[in-house]
Amino acid sequence: MRAPLRKELNVPSASFTTIELLESHFDPNWHFHPHYQLFTVLEGTGTRFVGDDIRHFEAGDTVFLGPNIPHLWRSDRAYFEGNPELKTHGIVVYFTEDFLGEGFFDKPEMHVLKQLLDKGLRGLDIVGAARRMVQNSLKKLAVSQGFEAVLALLSTLHQLSHTSEVEYITGVGYVNTYKVSETERMQRVYEYVMKHFKEEIRLQEVSALANMTEAAFCRYFKSRANKTFSDFVSEIRIAYACKLLVQEKYSVTQICYESGFNTVSNFNRQFKNLTGKSPLQYQKVYMQRGE
Repeated sequence: MRAPLRKELNVPSASFTTIELLESHFDPNWHFHPHYQLFTVLEGTGTRFVGDDIRHFEAGDTVFLGPNIPHLWRSDRAYFEGNPELKTHGIVVYFTEDFLGEGFFDKPEMHVLKQLLDKGLRGLDIVGAARRMVQNSLKKLAVSQGFEAVLALLSTLHQLSHTSEVEYITGVGYVNTYKVSETERMQRVYEYVMKHFKEEIRLQEVSALANMTEAAFCRYFKSRANKTFSDFVSEIRIAYACKLLVQEKYSVTQICYESGFNTVSNFNRQFKNLTGKSPLQYQKVYMQRGE
């Protein structure tokens, strides 16, 4: 995972942009941009990073993000190994708050939509029937043009603004404090963790990659990621464990060690602290959801 890059999305011929993504893997750069975005995953698995939130993703993952929230859907390692049977598929819509003119969302009739945009500043997970609605809408948007596309987007936002089937993604008060000038330093750290999270990660080695003392690195990382480096590593490991749990191929003990934890008790404790459930409870809830 790379430190977030500012992503530019200028399409002068349209007021907003819809892109259907069909690639061997999703964009590997952790980035941010001044646009709102609706995004759904139709195919692919991996680890999702949005602001200070880290979790496993798979087909169906659907979000609404406000401007300048760093994000990355990092495909699993197998997607980077040239396997022709693995591919990713997603649809994303980008728009700015003034895409229909300055002050459009400030009008009285747009009050509920304005509230949705405000909620999007923390990022929203879209779940339940609302998820299916957004996915179907994005599929239609991918083949729509002109005024029809504008109406389709507004209709989607209108329906989304009236549902309770959304959950905040980032923590209260989260702010993107990353700077483009920090890209190289954080890139080295994140890439190292993503490659070695199954092994013991020594703070001394990681801080050396950032050219900092251990104490300085810990302060720096927490100020940027809104969490300690140790918590960051644990969340990556738990996200990977979640992926293994839903596959139902391994025991909890096997998943514990495969995810980089040294003891089952520590794994169970950290898993419950992060997800609110034990590994077996998480697996049960997932399977019931798919019935």
